[in-house]
Amino acid sequence: MINNLIQYFKNKKILILGFGKEGKSTYKLIRRYLKEQLIYIADKKEEIHNEKDLKQDKNVEIISEEKYLENLEQYDIIMKSPGISFAKIDTTKFFHKIKSQLELFLEFFNVYTIGITGTKGKSTTSTLLYNVLKEQNMKTMLLGNIGIPVFDYIDEIQEDMILILEMSSHQLEYMEKSPNIAILLNIFEEHLDHYNSYKNYAKAKCNIYKYQKETDYFIYNIDNEMLKNIVKPSTSITYKVSLKGKNESNIYLKNDIVYFNDKVIYNRNEPRNLIGDYNLNNIMFVLAVSEILKLNLNKTIQTIKEFKTLNHRLEPIGKYGGVFYYDNSIGTVPMATIEAIKVLKNVDTLIIGGMDRGIDYSKFIQYLNNSSINNIICMPKTGHDIAKFLEKEKAYIVEDLKEAVDVAKRVTAKEKICLLSPTAASYGYFKNFEEKGNLFKELVKSIDNL
Repeated sequence: MINNLIQYFKNKKILILGFGKEGKSTYKLIRRYLKEQLIYIADKKEEIHNEKDLKQDKNVEIISEEKYLENLEQYDIIMKSPGISFAKIDTTKFFHKIKSQLELFLEFFNVYTIGITGTKGKSTTSTLLYNVLKEQNMKTMLLGNIGIPVFDYIDEIQEDMILILEMSSHQLEYMEKSPNIAILLNIFEEHLDHYNSYKNYAKAKCNIYKYQKETDYFIYNIDNEMLKNIVKPSTSITYKVSLKGKNESNIYLKNDIVYFNDKVIYNRNEPRNLIGDYNLNNIMFVLAVSEILKLNLNKTIQTIKEFKTLNHRLEPIGKYGGVFYYDNSIGTVPMATIEAIKVLKNVDTLIIGGMDRGIDYSKFIQYLNNSSINNIICMPKTGHDIAKFLEKEKAYIVEDLKEAVDVAKRVTAKEKICLLSPTAASYGYFKNFEEKGNLFKELVKSIDNL
């Protein structure tokens, strides 16, 4: 299988656009098989010139700083890293040259694939499904947006495997291939700085099923307003998921029972660590795949029961100074924060704020003003903007996370919850949501417990 991919790269004018984790992975794969071929690498950061591997490679040409997005039409293949935005660039002349690791893998490797995307829940759902397959002795791997580039493990992939691919909107944006089972969990406003509009963001997500065959499967959430409006009839076998009863859905919740094509498959009251309706929604997708693949249902339910919450996703940190602290730094959109508040029920203090991506916060502000939360600690930039519209007695304006924790320690009522759920991206203030969450945990754990 690898030979077809290498032939595709051979003697082509290749640009690796962005030299982060995925860009480096692409470079290493091409260079391993095509040792003398000239490779072009473009990255905004000037530090790319100091990369050890590149300094020793005489067959590399580097483009950096302001020129890194120039003359893109001259290349045969543009291996675009997910974080590179073309929002302000006309891609008409080179649209079909833009490729990703995931697209090329789907094109050149004959392996059964399950692709998972959504604004929220994709990492939890992907990891849970991976555990379900693994516990039933299926040959499987979890790759993609989860932080594991496909090319890093390409030599270990076997034809009899079922691969789980977490897919971001950035990876899907220019794709013209789709997985065998496509899962679309939800779509909420996010990454609007990258796509210029909510609709463009949603259209990128829909590429996960757009190129499927008649024998493939597409599973999506019919409760989600954007999906209800934007999903078009697919050539593949389509299943609809709903927490609101049967209606048009195939996988639905009714009187605490989850049904798959009217067959009882799960009781929502089963013990589980993945609390809340939004996690039940994720579980329903996993149960659907279990049924499609004809897995052992009892074993699937046992895996769901034992599955632990991933880091920074409603993660309990502990009780410090009489207050319970939770890290939900993955909560970068209003709906994620609202759902976290609903699940925990006892939130007295909420910490919000991050990078402004043009999201409409009006309904979120209304929700906070009508909520029983007494303290809303607002960090820059979005937190400061939201604070202007909050009831004055609720809002506390701070400049950083340390100050936020100091205020939370002082104002949160004993036996109540302090929740970090930023409702905005971490970029510009932190490397990513993990860095923000880890710092929050460090600051909380330094609180005197006496």
